[in-house]
Amino acid sequence: MSVPDIIQGRRIGTFELEQLRQLLGAHPDWSRWRLSRHLATLWNWRNRAGRIKDMAARTLLHKLQQRGWIVLPPLRPTPFHRLGPQSRPAAQALIVPESQMEALPALLPLTVTEVSSPAGASQRPVFAALLQQQHYLGYRRTVGENLQYLVSDRQGRCLACVLFGSAAWQCAARDEYVGWNAATRLEHLRLLTNNTRFLIPAWVRVPHLASHVLSLLARRLSRDWQSKYGHPIYLLETFVQTDRFAGSSYRAANWVCVGRTQGRSRQDSAAGTHQQVPIKDVYLYPLHPRFRELLQGHSTPPTHCTPNDPPCDSPAST
Repeated sequence: MSVPDIIQGRRIGTFELEQLRQLLGAHPDWSRWRLSRHLATLWNWRNRAGRIKDMAARTLLHKLQQRGWIVLPPLRPTPFHRLGPQSRPAAQALIVPESQMEALPALLPLTVTEVSSPAGASQRPVFAALLQQQHYLGYRRTVGENLQYLVSDRQGRCLACVLFGSAAWQCAARDEYVGWNAATRLEHLRLLTNNTRFLIPAWVRVPHLASHVLSLLARRLSRDWQSKYGHPIYLLETFVQTDRFAGSSYRAANWVCVGRTQGRSRQDSAAGTHQQVPIKDVYLYPLHPRFRELLQGHSTPPTHCTPNDPPCDSPAST
């Protein structure tokens, strides 16, 4: 066993491992959820907004177990949705499966709700149900920093679900575009986010809706992230599976295709084998004109935009 090591951004040494083993031994009946929350509180592990990083702690515990350093309690079965049995009726009541074939101006103004916040909690079941039932990748739950948006028309009908989560650990095309090395990427990766899910339900057929939604979200996402996690976002990324989609909506919203993935999964290095996965186009959208300087650590991060700054939500030149 080789310690110390940097795992999940934290230095883990002999003291930390012994502390964890004593915690596990003293509370064999605790769930992994309770352990991770207690650990984050014990270590005062918080994001810049002051919230404990319990999901980061849970990921850390999982990685330590993978290395054989600790033994976690068995996973416990979880319900379909953590919000309980009332989530399904609430979701079904708000989903309108009738065909909607209208022009975009007739639906405006659109309402964008960030459902992972307390203010949007009542619509979270709709978001989860739509992705689970309609998205080809499905949906279970999101780990790490994320924003979950539900978009509705002027009548309150659901038009789209959009999820932003953790950026890819490494991506050759993106990393070359940004111009950073491995050490700089490790330090500043949190300033990127990945559009991991984008769903317009099958019954919604509105020309130009997808690109309009992407533009709406680009104008507010960094502020929302700052409010929730205490730091901004300077670059958006997404991966478009080439054998399924053309990426037209992203191009129409001024996202830039910078290359393709190599068809490998994030489990390759840990397993020692290469698992072939679908090739995907890599699309990026800068949220700040100086995004490269900021991501490379060559510029002081702005706390907010001022009237004399370039707009924070305008794409930089490519």
